[in-house]
Amino acid sequence: MNDYTRPPPPDITPRQLAIFDQAWPRFSDAEMTRRRAAVEGIMAENDVTHLLMYGAGGRGSAVPWLTDWSVTTEVIGITTPGERDALYIQYFNHVPFAERQIDRADVHWGGASTIQTAIAELKRRGGTGARVGVIGALPFGPYEALKETASHVINLNGAFTRLRLTKSDEELDWFRIGAALSDLSIDALLREMRPGLTEHELADIVEHAYVPWGGRSGIHFFGVTPMANPELYVPAQFTSNRPVAAGDIVFTEITASFFDYGGQVLRSFAVDCEPTKLYRDLHDAAEAGYDAIVAAAKPGATAADLIAAGQIIEEMGFTHCDDLIHGYGGGYLPPVLGLPSRRDEPTPDITLEAGMMMVVQPNVTDKDKTAGVQTGDCIVVTETGGKSLHKAPGGFLAAGHEYRIEGLDDGG
Repeated sequence: MNDYTRPPPPDITPRQLAIFDQAWPRFSDAEMTRRRAAVEGIMAENDVTHLLMYGAGGRGSAVPWLTDWSVTTEVIGITTPGERDALYIQYFNHVPFAERQIDRADVHWGGASTIQTAIAELKRRGGTGARVGVIGALPFGPYEALKETASHVINLNGAFTRLRLTKSDEELDWFRIGAALSDLSIDALLREMRPGLTEHELADIVEHAYVPWGGRSGIHFFGVTPMANPELYVPAQFTSNRPVAAGDIVFTEITASFFDYGGQVLRSFAVDCEPTKLYRDLHDAAEAGYDAIVAAAKPGATAADLIAAGQIIEEMGFTHCDDLIHGYGGGYLPPVLGLPSRRDEPTPDITLEAGMMMVVQPNVTDKDKTAGVQTGDCIVVTETGGKSLHKAPGGFLAAGHEYRIEGLDDGG
C-alpha cells in the first residue's frame, strides 16, 4: 500500500500551467532570438568576434540563457554570429541528457580538458588572433590558455549583467512559477512547524513542499532563537540539530526555482506565543521599510531614492544586517543596497526601469545586534510601484496556523 501523499500544488495561472506541465519546458523561438540578438549586440559593441561562456557547479547564467542547458558541472559554450552555438560539457555521463534536451546548440563532451577542446573549436571558427569575449567566472588556468589563442580576452560580464536587469514577459512567467514553488514552503511551515522539530527537519519540510512539483532548492536559511533571550539576529546559511521551542522566533529566507528561475521569500514566525514587544517593534519597522521601498520602486527611481525610502527603519530606531535590497533573476544583480547605519558604502548610479526585478528583504535588527527579524520577497518594477511575485501571507506569522494562498489579481 502506498501511503505517499503529494503536497498541495503551486498556485499559478493557466498560462503558467501550460509552461509548468511540459516535460522539459522551453522558451519560445522569439524569446531565444531576442536573447541571441542582445548578446550579439554587446559583442559588436566591444568589437568581439567570438564569445566563450563558462559555467560550473550550477553557476554560469549565460549558458542556460542562450542554450536552455542548466549548468551541472563544468561547461563551456562558444557563440559566433552566423554559427550554431557549441557546448562542451563535463562529465561524460552528463552529455547524453544534454543531447536529448538541448536543440539550440551542438553538444559535445569536453574531453580531457574542456578549455582545450573549446579552444580547438574557436580555432576552427577562425578565432586565432581574434578578440574573444568571456561571460562567466572563467578560472585562471583556462583564462591563461585562452590568452594563448586570442589576441585579446574581453570581460563581458558587466555588459551581460546589464542585459539581465530587465525581464521579458516570458521570463516573468517563469519567475512567477519559481515564486509559487517558493511560497509552498511558507504554506508547509505554517502547517507543520511545531516545538520539538529540529532546524534540519524544518529544511525537510521546506523541500518536501516543492520538490514533488519539480522545484529545485536554492537556499533555505533559518534563524531560530528564543525571543525572551535572543542569541542571533540574522538567519544562518546551514541548519543545525537545535530543536524549535515554544517562545522562539523562526525567521527564514527561501528560494525554490523552476529550472533556473527562482523566487525568494522571507518571513518570520512566532512559535506557540505572541511576539515580544521588541520583536513586534522590529517587525513593524521591517514592514514599514518594505512598504516604503516597494511604493518607491517605479521607473525613474534611483538607488538613492530606494535608500531614502528604507530609512524609515532607522527613524524607528533600528538598523539591519542583510542587504536591504538586491537585484535578482540571473544572479545577485544591481542594485545591492544598505542603509547608512549598516556600513558606509557608495550608492550605485542606477535608475529603475519597468521589468526590473529586486528582492526587498528588511532584516531589521536592534542596534546592539542581539535580535532581528526578516520579511520581504521578490518584486518587479511597474509604473505604479513594485509588485510582488509572491502570494504567501505577510506579517509576523504564527507557526501552525493554516492559511489559503489567494490568487494573483493581475490575471498572470
